[in-house]
Amino acid sequence: MSDAKTHVLEPEKWVAKYADYLFNYAITRVDNHEIAKDLVQETFFSGVKGKDSFRGQAAERTWLISILKRKIIDYYRKINSAKGQKEVRMNFYEDGEQKGSWIEERAPQTWGNDADRGIENSELKDALDRCIDNLPEKYRIVFMLKTVQRYETEEICNELGITSSNLWVIIHRARTQLRKCMEEKWFKN
Repeated sequence: MSDAKTHVLEPEKWVAKYADYLFNYAITRVDNHEIAKDLVQETFFSGVKGKDSFRGQAAERTWLISILKRKIIDYYRKINSAKGQKEVRMNFYEDGEQKGSWIEERAPQTWGNDADRGIENSELKDALDRCIDNLPEKYRIVFMLKTVQRYETEEICNELGITSSNLWVIIHRARTQLRKCMEEKWFKN
């Protein structure tokens, strides 16, 4: 006879028992309150929907965290995929009079001035290269491998000894730092 405890699910108590813990877990990985709330809701929904697959070998909270981890990975995959890009809301200027966001596909496009475009592109590339060089080493390596050199997630994870969720968090943080750097070095000139 096994001494292992068999855990049971009590979905009616999840919000009271785990909502804060799951939210805190999610917010540290997505850095957006609304998205974190949505991910927790999706986790609870998936948990209820898939409760028949719960075998009782893990604690209820552990099982919910594993669902939340997959939701976070799916979130980052969606915003980093070509298909998902059109659905992503882009935030610019999070404070002051310029506060706002828009759907990426409706973001303003350049009006064109082909004569200056070559010079501008060269200057933009130089500014972006400087910002990439200023990233923490791990962020820079992961960003370059995934975004520039287009290595597969699994290859990068195996090479660097990180999980796929860690990779997507690093990519997100690198992009956030790059945006901030570019706003300071390029857009405010």
